[in-house]
Amino acid sequence: MQTLDELKRECLDCTECALCEGRTNVVFGDGDPNAEVMFIGEGPGADEDRQGKPFVGRSGMLLNDMLAMIGLSREKIYIANIVKCRPPNNRDPLGVEQDVCIKWLRAQTKIIKPKIIVCLGRIAAMRIIKPDFKITQEHGQWFDRGGFLFTATFHPAALLRDPHKKPDAFEDFESLRRKIEEVCEHTVLE
Repeated sequence: MQTLDELKRECLDCTECALCEGRTNVVFGDGDPNAEVMFIGEGPGADEDRQGKPFVGRSGMLLNDMLAMIGLSREKIYIANIVKCRPPNNRDPLGVEQDVCIKWLRAQTKIIKPKIIVCLGRIAAMRIIKPDFKITQEHGQWFDRGGFLFTATFHPAALLRDPHKKPDAFEDFESLRRKIEEVCEHTVLE
């Protein structure tokens, strides 16, 4: 079986869609390769493209704060995106870009084998959980499919734009904390 490092080396050379033309770095993913909890966003932004790591800008700082709120740190999770290269002007990744890139995420998930997958935002939830996912109505709900537990919450960037959604997101993270305590064997919350 392929290792995460081997998969990453392959992904770094990917030129299968037009997003490769504008990238500074491929943003493969980051975190514990044995994580029981995996977070998935839609795609890298400018800070992520510059540094080659997911969720390192203002959204990443908010995500770190929300993780800390429930006693979780980035070192204990794995974070990836549906597309690995930054869409121009931070636009939503196109369906064709997602279709080409989803194989990398599937392979990451197969190697990591998380118990819980948290989709950050509607784009990730629509691609990973179900195509008609309504983030404002279905955030925080749990779905059990294929041996994985899925949930979705608001993307941290959406929370920065609309702080009124933060209480709902905090409830989602509290639900995540309870689910981790229920099903995870080696993820210790602080």
